Amino acid sequence: MRLGILGGTFNPPHLGHLVCAQEAYLQLKLDQVLFVPAHVPPHKAVEDDPGVEHRLELCRRALDGDDRMEVSPLEAERSGTSYTVDTLEELKTRSPDTELYLLLGADVAAGLPRWWQPERVLSLARLAVAARPGTSRGAVTEALAGLGGGDGARFFAMPTIGVSSTMIRRRVRAGQAIRYLVPDAVASYIEDRGLYLSAVGR
Repeated sequence: MRLGILGGTFNPPHLGHLVCAQEAYLQLKLDQVLFVPAHVPPHKAVEDDPGVEHRLELCRRALDGDDRMEVSPLEAERSGTSYTVDTLEELKTRSPDTELYLLLGADVAAGLPRWWQPERVLSLARLAVAARPGTSRGAVTEALAGLGGGDGARFFAMPTIGVSSTMIRRRVRAGQAIRYLVPDAVASYIEDRGLYLSAVGR
């Protein structure tokens, strides 16, 4: 089995996340893509965080009805910092024969050498890098050159989608529509529970 791992805060999940997952699924011939919302990200706090349970449910609603994708509570249920290496270790322990693909945007992939145990990450999963404006393929290749396993990265194309979770939260606070930027089920959940109406967790 070939399993794609898409981590992040998903605060909230939006069409950019879904398109990235779909393009990886198609181009890398994956069997499934697993969305893994982080509980406590190692690099920065979750801005305006409604709580990891809400972010998990937002992901579930975003993916509802798409059998190609699934949501994992693995990091949400684990205490402490959500290190990718720990998540990959657990997934590999549960299913040793599964081939893991860690899906990252090019900008994030270029920063992989600064992650916790980056070479262990690359020994557990193959890196799959989505094209992103502002970070060239060469910059990613150069950043990974000094890491064992860094030369095995795969690149996949992705349409440029100018949507971000920060933009969604700002629009909610400003009373602006977010329909067509997130799945309808996500927009409804945000509205019904009054998420992101005030800035918190900064």
